[in-house]
Amino acid sequence: MAMARVEAVFVSAGCNKTVKAAAWGRCDLVAFATHSSVGIFSPKASQILVSLSGHKSSVNCVEWLDYTGTDAGECFILSGSADGVVILWSFVPSQKKWRIGSQATVSKGGSVTCIASMMISSTEALFATSTSDGGVCVWSASLLPGDCSLLLVDTVEMVVSRPVVAVAMARLPGISDITILAVGSLDNTINIYAGSKLEKFTHACKLKGHQDWIRGLDFSGIVHQEDGVESLFLASSSQDRNIRIWKIRSRSPGAASRGPSLRTYIEGPVFRAGKEIWQISLESLLVGHEDWVYSVRWQPLLKNKVQPMSVLSSSMDKTMMVWGPEAKSGIWMNEVTVGELGQTAFGFYGGVWSPGGDAILAHGFNGSFHLWKEVSTGWMPQLVPSGHFGPVVDVAWASNGQFLLTASHDQTTRMFTCWNKDAENSTWHEVARPQVHGHDMNCLAIIRGKGNYRYVSGADEKVARVFEAPTAFLDTLDLLTSSSGNEEARQGVQILGANMSALGLSQKPIYTQGLRQKDVFSFALLTSSSLAADANQDSRSNAFDSEYVAKAVPSVLTKPPLEEQLVQNTLWPESHKLYGHGNELYSMCSSHGGEILATACKAQTPSVAEIWLWETKSWRPITQLCSHSLTVTQMEFSHDDRFLLSVSRDRHLSLFRITTGTIFIVPAFQRLLVKLEAHKRIVWTCSWSPHDNRFATGSRDKSVKIWSIVEQGGDQEQEQAKVELLSTLPSFASSVTALAWGSKYLLAVGMESGMIELWSVVAKQAPSLVTRFDSQLCHAAAVNRLCWSEDQERSRLASCGADHAVKLFQVNT
Repeated sequence: MAMARVEAVFVSAGCNKTVKAAAWGRCDLVAFATHSSVGIFSPKASQILVSLSGHKSSVNCVEWLDYTGTDAGECFILSGSADGVVILWSFVPSQKKWRIGSQATVSKGGSVTCIASMMISSTEALFATSTSDGGVCVWSASLLPGDCSLLLVDTVEMVVSRPVVAVAMARLPGISDITILAVGSLDNTINIYAGSKLEKFTHACKLKGHQDWIRGLDFSGIVHQEDGVESLFLASSSQDRNIRIWKIRSRSPGAASRGPSLRTYIEGPVFRAGKEIWQISLESLLVGHEDWVYSVRWQPLLKNKVQPMSVLSSSMDKTMMVWGPEAKSGIWMNEVTVGELGQTAFGFYGGVWSPGGDAILAHGFNGSFHLWKEVSTGWMPQLVPSGHFGPVVDVAWASNGQFLLTASHDQTTRMFTCWNKDAENSTWHEVARPQVHGHDMNCLAIIRGKGNYRYVSGADEKVARVFEAPTAFLDTLDLLTSSSGNEEARQGVQILGANMSALGLSQKPIYTQGLRQKDVFSFALLTSSSLAADANQDSRSNAFDSEYVAKAVPSVLTKPPLEEQLVQNTLWPESHKLYGHGNELYSMCSSHGGEILATACKAQTPSVAEIWLWETKSWRPITQLCSHSLTVTQMEFSHDDRFLLSVSRDRHLSLFRITTGTIFIVPAFQRLLVKLEAHKRIVWTCSWSPHDNRFATGSRDKSVKIWSIVEQGGDQEQEQAKVELLSTLPSFASSVTALAWGSKYLLAVGMESGMIELWSVVAKQAPSLVTRFDSQLCHAAAVNRLCWSEDQERSRLASCGADHAVKLFQVNT
């Protein structure tokens, strides 16, 4: 088979929960930390463009370098990780690819917590790194095209031995070769250091005033004040909920104060740098946030290099504020307040400005982004990419390929679909968050067949939960497909959406009491256009059953939803709970006809390792299949639903004969045909061939084996089968954790390293490698699941991994 061409269609991932996890570059792209990768997304397109894999541990901070070299289009990013490594990333315009320009180990025992940088020439940057073991280092970065390097300039001698969580650096006004460094530790003081590339950084002074740990620091650009003296401002934020603005200026005679006024600052400490004496004074104390203030950012310089006097702050009180001095009095006031109003919100870790200062971006506790843009009517929320902020453990396609459903250890299931499918600029977005749970999700299965969309999920609990699509979601699908093709699915559905319970475990339905079926669509459109209108509250509440308080406002989506809508207004109601397992659910699968569900839980004994079969019409248990002695890691029905294949931690595979139809409820016709030791280590995954005469297994022993089934006749009760090993693929570089066999006999292989390969496995031919995915397309951690969606026009491969990412590929053969 010829080489296959693989294109990345969609990438979804959440942001890491650290203060400096996002940065907005002058190229109008946002870089953010996601697991051990650096993601880059376009705010205009609301799409993640690429994820850069290179770190071996979680990324804590990212920083764009303000590159002004002659090579048009070249960009540079610095990233620091929990294992103490800093990587300099370089974008090569000629190749349209990112590469690792250079990397260095900052600390062998601590993690990199913060990076602050400044350009000292068109091709050289100076940057500082702080670490959790209390160290601060100053580095030089050479940004010559095709030849990047990092050089340690100085290891700063700290006056306190506490973990450093914030650092900022800038040039002193009027002195081109002196750099000032502000350092915030887990105490209530800010330490100031001064030095240069050629001179060692020494301690200058301390700034006192905050009453709790310092969390954010940021220097402004040079400010030309009315008295003609250049000043530098430092903004600091703390867990005491306050923000302080500090002014730094020379104490030379030309900078003398004109006398007391409202603009007179409080005199502070002085220090010597170069040939001048400098004074740092408190300019203003900003009080307004009700919880810890994690970050502060000065608005970027305008095109004429003028520094706007605006500071952006983000807090765990779920708000971001823009502060600025009044024109007449000079008193700093809160000018803009934006925030997240969802009931499951936990606040913001950090906020950044757009290069033009007309937009602000926050990243929150649950890995989400929140973007507001200034328009004529004020600051309006904008669409941004979304994704899981924990390992994604399972992924499944709807039977018609309309949407993709994922489950994660971040305790959510999420649904993605293509928006504007007929348009040339069609894009994928998260359109629903059917389940927001109180336990980590482990597995899911979409129930195929006729009727409404249903899926079952399993978490770190002994109960499997069944969910059904509400009318708001079905109407949204109708809009996306420009048809009413879901009439069969919506028959008998009288539920508009769902509400979250107090404990976050069950999701209660919101009924459309008294509404005619044809009125549901118009009602949902009404609620979509009036989410914030108090005047319509009574009319909405009257439409719901009085038994359920309608906190959520489910609605038809006419455009991709924002985070506030996803987290609360797109829930699916829970219809059934399936009890029976003795431990936490671990794996499950549904038959292709949608009649049977198979579930398995974590197990260390044969009695607990039983596979339970459920009938999906009444949700009653059919029988328990006994074979394995340890946890069943994956199960899959053959395409004709005659066989159920399971693999386990006990290194064995088991093949069961499943009889469906009018007598499928009789336990005697679910029987074990074959059990054999398949691999030398844990068997993680399995997959059936398109014609069900072969299947593949993958293991921790780095091997993939192809097996054939030889049926030996007999009636249903006496039917026998034999499993033979056909071939073993060449040994892989790491453990095989995911397999998916497509209709074109392409076997997708996912590995613990995050790599993905496609193999051609055709009868009577030796397996051959078709393509190995580019490293920038692959995951940065173990691939947990692979899943094909194929039709006559295209083949799409979905993958999910422990790196918090969901990826969709177009495979052209």
